[in-house]
Amino acid sequence: MSYSLDLRKKVIDYVENGGSITKAAAIFNIGRATIYRWLSSEKLEATKVKHRQRKLDWKALSKDVQENPDARLRDRAEKFEVRPSAICYALKKMKVTRKKKELRYKERNREERMKYYRVLRELIKIYGSKSLVFIDE
Repeated sequence: MSYSLDLRKKVIDYVENGGSITKAAAIFNIGRATIYRWLSSEKLEATKVKHRQRKLDWKALSKDVQENPDARLRDRAEKFEVRPSAICYALKKMKVTRKKKELRYKERNREERMKYYRVLRELIKIYGSKSLVFIDE
């Protein structure tokens, strides 16, 4: 927890005007080490923590997930030059879950499929099942 600048100045003034550090710690309810640190530092202002620039661009990652939903973490990590754990962390924060591959034909049509089955049954009745040969693609 950071202390206000006003409190810091009061504590330093108290110590510089002859008060003991131990007494100041008891009066202001702060640690002695904190007072020693304030006395030794040149500035009393709290230092702001600078956050580093992230390597992973989350917008590019979300675009990649939409374009390549079946890519593995390892493949994405190589593409973005980060570790797989970074990809996993980012996907978790973005609330993106891994979707299973769609194994069915997307443009399937139930009516056409039933029509094909009827024709196939007729062919089996006429020629028998051993005479049929299926050619894939």
